[in-house]
Amino acid sequence: MDNPIFSTPDLTTFVRLDTLDLTCIGQHITAHKAVLKCRPNTADDWCRRCGGHGDIRDTGLRRLAHEPFGHRPTTLHIRLRRYKCIECGHVWRQDTTTAAPARAKISRAGLDWALRALVVDHDTMSVIAKKLAVSWHTANSAVLAEGHRLLINDPNRFDGVSVIGVDEHVWRHTRRGDKYVTVIIDLTPISQGTGPARLLDMVPGRSKQVFKQWLASRPKDWRDGIEVVAMDGFSGFKTAAAEELPDAVEVMDPFHVVKLAGDALDDVRRRVQ
Repeated sequence: MDNPIFSTPDLTTFVRLDTLDLTCIGQHITAHKAVLKCRPNTADDWCRRCGGHGDIRDTGLRRLAHEPFGHRPTTLHIRLRRYKCIECGHVWRQDTTTAAPARAKISRAGLDWALRALVVDHDTMSVIAKKLAVSWHTANSAVLAEGHRLLINDPNRFDGVSVIGVDEHVWRHTRRGDKYVTVIIDLTPISQGTGPARLLDMVPGRSKQVFKQWLASRPKDWRDGIEVVAMDGFSGFKTAAAEELPDAVEVMDPFHVVKLAGDALDDVRRRVQ
């Protein structure tokens, strides 16, 4: 923009605290971290049990990891008032569910940043946890739960799918053998030239029965709309697709075609030598 319209500098909006119903009232920034002191915008001084008015009893502190401020891990220190109802004596604390779910350690804006870092920037969970200044298990559990809520539980994520791909993936190596999952991909955007492929689902195990059960659990009108199924040379996937998607065309995806041709070429080269 050649002539941008400027507003008054505001740390609350700059770090997206306004989306969490919080206001920044202080900051402590060092070379290694940033701590922002906040307060909720909503008083929340009416009793949730009887509806009576509450008097301020004391204040408490809730700490939340937030999206990084620059390259520094950012932590929110939220000062919460605790009220006591003058009618029934019930005690409660200011509601901060807009900022983060109950008992969560990462703010909603921090979770949004973590998902984008994982999916768009391809950061590892270790890097994300370090940037949020939380443990690996805290970051992993929060990101999985948020991803499940936004992606897996989205009722519209199967809409408009006409081309799918299926393959197995080793997600864990153990002494007793590798652990596999069956990965189902929506290839419709690639076939139509509208965008990249997207993940539809990951099912534990790799077999004909796993893929067959996943297809059988989808609505019939959705299965009738599938035109092409891309896969590797595993006959189990082909048989499952033929039984559950009789009108679809089974093809081998380009990656495995090139790999198969390369393996055959290497075999011929070894025999000639």
